[in-house]
Formats: sequence, C-alpha cells, structure tokens
Amino acid sequence: MPLTANDVDRFEAFRPRLEAIAYRLLGSAGEAEDAVQETFLRWQAADVDRIEVLEAWLTKVLTNLCLNQLTSARARRETYVGQWLPEPLLAGDPMLGPADTAEQRESVSYAVLTLMERLSPNERAVYVLREAFDYPHREIAEILDITEAASQQIFHRARKHVADGKARTEIDEAAARRIVEEFLTAARSGQTEPLVRLLTADAISIGDGGGKVPARAKAFEGVIAVAKFLRGLFKPAEAKRAIVGGTPEVYAWTANGDPAVVAVVGGRVVGVMCLEVTAEGIAAFRNQVNPDKLERATERFAASDHGEPLFNAF
Repeated sequence: MPLTANDVDRFEAFRPRLEAIAYRLLGSAGEAEDAVQETFLRWQAADVDRIEVLEAWLTKVLTNLCLNQLTSARARRETYVGQWLPEPLLAGDPMLGPADTAEQRESVSYAVLTLMERLSPNERAVYVLREAFDYPHREIAEILDITEAASQQIFHRARKHVADGKARTEIDEAAARRIVEEFLTAARSGQTEPLVRLLTADAISIGDGGGKVPARAKAFEGVIAVAKFLRGLFKPAEAKRAIVGGTPEVYAWTANGDPAVVAVVGGRVVGVMCLEVTAEGIAAFRNQVNPDKLERATERFAASDHGEPLFNAF
C-alpha cells in the first residue's frame, strides 16, 4: 500500500535524528544519508498501520542497516590507502545532532569518532544510542536483540575503551578561534619552538588522503616530529598549490565541536584540520584532505557566513 503524504511527513520528522545516529555509527555523512534513505524504503514497504511506535521501529531498522555497513566497512578499510579518518562536519551542520549535554557534544567530536573505530559494531551501536541519544538499555536491547544486562555490560566496556583514549577539553567557539589563530601564527613563524610550546609531548598528526591526495601513510608522533611537519606544511610551495588547484584561503572554524583549520580553494573545501585540545596543550591534529570526504563541508561552507579568510596559504 503506497505511503500517504502524512506517512511521509511522519518519517521526515525523524530524518534529522536518524541521520545524526547514522553519522555517529558510520563516520561518513554520505553513508549516513544512504542508510536513512534505505530505512525510508523499508518504511515504504512495511505495513505502517501495524507499527505501534514509529521512532523505535525506524531506529531499529536504521541501526541494523548500519551494523551491516560497519561489518563490511571493516573489510574495506583494510585495503584503504593510508590512514582512515571520519568525515568532518563543520559547525551548524544538522547531522551533528543534539548538543545539549557534554556527553552528546563529546560523542560527535572528531577524536571520539576516531576512537570508536576500535569498538566492535555492537559496542559502537550501544555507545552511540546510550551516550549520545540517551536511549534506555531496555530499548537498546530490543533494537539489537540482546538482553538488557548485555546492553549495560557492552556500554560500560565501550565507554571504558573510549575514555581510555581521550582527555579532551571542552571549549566554546570563541576560544576555539583563538586557539586556531595562535596555532597558525606559530605554524607560519618558520620556527619549531613556538609550535613545541603549544603541543603535548606525545602529540600526533594524522592525515587522510584516501589515495586521492598525498598524505603520509604513517602518523607523525612526538612533539618534535609533529612541530617540524606543521612548520613545513605552511611553507609556500608551487607543488602544494598544484595539488589543491590554487592558493588556499585559510579560515578558523569548528568541526565536530573541535577547533579546526579549514582550507578553501575557489569555494571548495580542500582540507579540514581538527585540533584535539587538552589541558596540557594540543594533543592531536587530524587532517582530512580526501576530496570524497569534504563534499558536505563544502556545502556547509557555501551556506554559511564564513567571513574573510585569516590568510592565503602556500
């Protein structure tokens, strides 16, 4: 039986929440949109009159689609060229989802999305549904076809895995901009020492080019190695301009709630560098330059009041 206009409206009311769940589970905006659309097709084929609680039904269908996707994604990432990082979302993107609590904001941070790659698909699902969307364990158990006790155990295990790898400091947008500006001043100074003062001793820098844009396959580790890399990254060079198609304009932004450097050429986002800030300093730089993972960032940039760039790089 075809869906009525009211049936479609009922689904669309849940679409933003479904996309936010799927993005946290998959780390990809494009894959999240595909999973939500497949959920709509399942809704279209279902006997909607027999579905008692629509949100629960949709969440169950979506979550299980994402679990299947995560299982196949693990195999694909084994052959991925270089380091794999999630797709960054710029501030204001509705797919970031709820941000009312510290837990919700942290669950979509770039650092935590990266850490969640260590979790099993079930651990990731329980963690996201409980931590970010406050689903009770009873409902999570029904969604995943496990017991309530198992849901609680999986959540505690997942939360510990994530907590063991992070010490992020929550900061507001104004502070994020100051941090980015201070970092860029140090990076453009041509000296290593100003950068060293901003970094933690065990700082790392990771780049994801996906085989489309040059990016080092192995992370830079340690304050000196990272500082030298960052100093060189902002040195002008014709070869760099050739790779990205011009001279990038550099903006201070936030992505996934973290301070971020956004590089733009001709209105196209060519790089997003997310900074993980701790009480001791900047602990990590996660650099997304794979063009396949920057399309949504470009759309968000175009739709936003981005103001003037801080400077032109390279």
